[in-house]
Amino acid sequence: MSAAVTATQAGLIRCGSCEKLSRARPLPPGARARCPRCGAVLWRRKPSSLTRSWALLIAAIICYVPANVYPVMEVGGPGGSEADTILSGVQAMFAMGWYPVGLLIFFASITVPILKILSLMGILISVQRRSHWRPRDRAVLYRVVEIVGRWSMLDMFVVSVMVALVQLGVVANVAPRIGATFFAAVVVLTIFAAQSLDPRLVWDAMEEER
Repeated sequence: MSAAVTATQAGLIRCGSCEKLSRARPLPPGARARCPRCGAVLWRRKPSSLTRSWALLIAAIICYVPANVYPVMEVGGPGGSEADTILSGVQAMFAMGWYPVGLLIFFASITVPILKILSLMGILISVQRRSHWRPRDRAVLYRVVEIVGRWSMLDMFVVSVMVALVQLGVVANVAPRIGATFFAAVVVLTIFAAQSLDPRLVWDAMEEER
């Protein structure tokens, strides 16, 4: 069975915005190829993909520490106020018997971000080392990370809903705290880190052997 022909070997470039395949043509110095459909600049590979992904991922790792140390919300009432971190909020949900909500927040706000950071680190390291190990599985892992990463915002959604619901009453007052800002930064930075990485780099090491 003959080896599959890649887009590069066929002289084609995929648009990163609208996915259209365009024929690569010689350009004068300083000129840039643009997609005939959407007008976006065409690149064979995203420029500085690894550098930008690493920078965003490291920033996310740095923000992840205060996101779990500082409180994400504060509940105040006649008896005083109490600030909760993500983990203490999960414990409070369990104490009140809201096990499904507690498990959901634990999975979306603690498990998913850690797995996403570790997965992106593994993919970036493997690309830098020009690894040939299971490229298909690494490409699938990248797609999974890209899809499920946005669900990490579920914790912020829960905080927003609680603020809106409690503010309707007069017994207590709920307000977000700095931990929520750091956590939102972690989610946004990891999303950008995944989007900055060009997954085609996973296959480049395999193509070099041909």
